[in-house]
Amino acid sequence: MGTYREHEGALDATGMRIAVVASRFNDHITKPLLDGALATLRELGLDDVAVWWVPGAFEIPLVAQRLASANDAVICLGAVIRGDTPHFDYVAGECAAGLQRVALGTGTPIVFGVLTVDTLEQANERIGGSEGHKGEEAARTAVEMVSVLRQVDASGTKAVTGFRGGAR
Repeated sequence: MGTYREHEGALDATGMRIAVVASRFNDHITKPLLDGALATLRELGLDDVAVWWVPGAFEIPLVAQRLASANDAVICLGAVIRGDTPHFDYVAGECAAGLQRVALGTGTPIVFGVLTVDTLEQANERIGGSEGHKGEEAARTAVEMVSVLRQVDASGTKAVTGFRGGAR
């Protein structure tokens, strides 16, 4: 049997540059998400964090893209709550897809801290209730991903530039 080495990111944000993009829409949810993210970043050693407010979740990917090149990670916070129209499906899906494209296109961790829930009660459960605090989780994810990517870069491991299915 072969050997392997495990790598994990450290939760130490000292010296990292992390920005936050937050949606004003549903700010009764996004402000507590932001508070949790900022408190966690402070606990992990980062006090200087730029916060960029945008109108809604649909606008988050564009600002995240602009910020990606100047930051080690971008935390994206929002809350999309299902209503009686298909608007939720368009906004939530396009926000998620846009953020994934930014991350893959820039190589910068773009953390999806956008709640996509059916009810206001579900949103409240995710800002310190029974489902934890997703703002805090987003901050830890950002720090860990920066750490992991720094380890990957330092390891000399060659990047895979394309996927080839099947046996090699």
